[in-house]
Amino acid sequence: MPLSRRKFIKRFLLIGTGAVLADAFFIEKFFIETKEFYVGNATKETPNIKVVQVSDLHLQKVNYQLKQLAKRINKLNPHLIGFTGDAVDKAENLEVLSSFLQLLDKNIKKVAILGNWEYWGGINIEALKNIYTNNNCTLLVNESQQFTFDDKTISITGVDDFVGGAANIEAALKNYTPANHHIILNHCPQYSNAITQYLKNGIKADCILSGHTHGGQINILGFIPFLPQGSGKYIKGWYNTQPKMYVSKGIGTSIFPARFGARAEIAIFNLG
Repeated sequence: MPLSRRKFIKRFLLIGTGAVLADAFFIEKFFIETKEFYVGNATKETPNIKVVQVSDLHLQKVNYQLKQLAKRINKLNPHLIGFTGDAVDKAENLEVLSSFLQLLDKNIKKVAILGNWEYWGGINIEALKNIYTNNNCTLLVNESQQFTFDDKTISITGVDDFVGGAANIEAALKNYTPANHHIILNHCPQYSNAITQYLKNGIKADCILSGHTHGGQINILGFIPFLPQGSGKYIKGWYNTQPKMYVSKGIGTSIFPARFGARAEIAIFNLG
């Protein structure tokens, strides 16, 4: 028996609503995109330093998707992994972070910065630093460190969180050493305005890597109901600041456990 127009519309709306909810609560949170970029003069043919950005994990538990993510990162075998804040948002989840980091190849060098939730969640920063250190990861709080890979040097500047901490690009660059490449890790993209202004003093950087926004987390055809304090005018992807900035959509969620129009991601940056 053919459906009436009213029943057809009702069924269509139910199916559509179910699809949206499935996408928001399951697909976009758990299917993690991998995006790859070539920065400056880098190409697929040049010998590059490969940096993987992992942002906004908001770890609650190490689920199947995160185990697969760790395997994917290990297979990529980057020179460096950069965690750009909000790895954990509750003190009791520090051991979850430790468990996740142990899934990553310990030979891969890692650096991390703080996000607002490391402060708001009452995380013991010294305990967090120890967990990072035990997993070949350096926590940078308004400081820079240089690394050498394949006879090329890269300096990483890690800025403290703009909202929960005390972001200070001047302090972060005090121990900066010029290198073949320079990346600035900065959780809240709004602070990039201060970074670009300070860099006019002459220090060069390949790019700024930020997170924090979750790509809006709920992004309905460009309409974003909420962006966290510290986002500024930035949402996701590349921005033509000087230097250019990439805002990652990150992995996890905060406040509301769903994503829509803002698929979780990691990003690969090749520096030639």
